[in-house]
Amino acid sequence: MSELKIDKIDLKILETLQRDGRITNQKLAERVCLSPSSCLQRVRRLENERVIQSYHARIDLSRVARHIMCIATVSLKNHTQEEFNSFESLIESIPEVVECYTVSGESDFFIRIICADMNRYLKINDQLVGSSNYQVTINSYVVMKENKAFTAVELKTLRGATSLGSS
Repeated sequence: MSELKIDKIDLKILETLQRDGRITNQKLAERVCLSPSSCLQRVRRLENERVIQSYHARIDLSRVARHIMCIATVSLKNHTQEEFNSFESLIESIPEVVECYTVSGESDFFIRIICADMNRYLKINDQLVGSSNYQVTINSYVVMKENKAFTAVELKTLRGATSLGSS
């Protein structure tokens, strides 16, 4: 696969779309100083190259339904590829697990779970521990308050981001 060419205008497009995925092409073109047709071509290229993977609406869950959010660290006793694959398949099958990261350090996975209540969380916890052919250690943390939610990353602050293109 050839190296992806991202220039400063592409970065401006990406930073703008991270914050406002519903912006019109006309407004986006104005913000990045391009013609609407050139801007649309760039956005389509970024979508086709899977740089832009999807568009989402951020929902205030507290206005929709009661829920709890838990962050859990998961450690597998044995570090075989089969166990990792099996655990990852299990995670995929649980809709309340909304994020999962394989990590280095004391734990093997960080997972974020959003579910209706503590009873449902306990069932999920039992599912993570009980339905496996391997030994799992889980440490759970109930989120009391979301202090800073992920909305966008400042692309220009990432090392090498400014050297991604020539324009």
